[in-house]
Amino acid sequence: MATFHFDLVSPEKLLFSGEVDQVDAPGAEGDFGVLAGHAALIAALRPGIMTVTVNGQAQRMVVLGGFAEVGPDGKLTVLADLADSVEEFDRGLLSERIAAQEETIKRLDAGAALDRAIERLDHFKEIDQHLEGTALH
Repeated sequence: MATFHFDLVSPEKLLFSGEVDQVDAPGAEGDFGVLAGHAALIAALRPGIMTVTVNGQAQRMVVLGGFAEVGPDGKLTVLADLADSVEEFDRGLLSERIAAQEETIKRLDAGAALDRAIERLDHFKEIDQHLEGTALH
């Protein structure tokens, strides 16, 4: 299988840099996959689980938003607001984000801002459920 270069960067650290087979990302408009030869694109990311496949082995990363760019050279760069491997992700931080989002929702009136806040809360809770399931396996 053809490979391409992938960098996953958060404000804290460079989480991954190397050749990969495939990356599946949680896009704001829906999940998307990138393979070698993908067309150039820029996409916003929502909180979710990113799967990075290297030599046929899948590695899962938690991302809490950010942006993905496939350049004209085929290189994928993800600039994540916050990211870490599923195994090392701080569940306490996620609990804090869920609580803060619930408080935000209580203060908002009906409308688009409330809808976006509820959707973000749902994404955080989806990650939490995934991590709970991962811990049990």
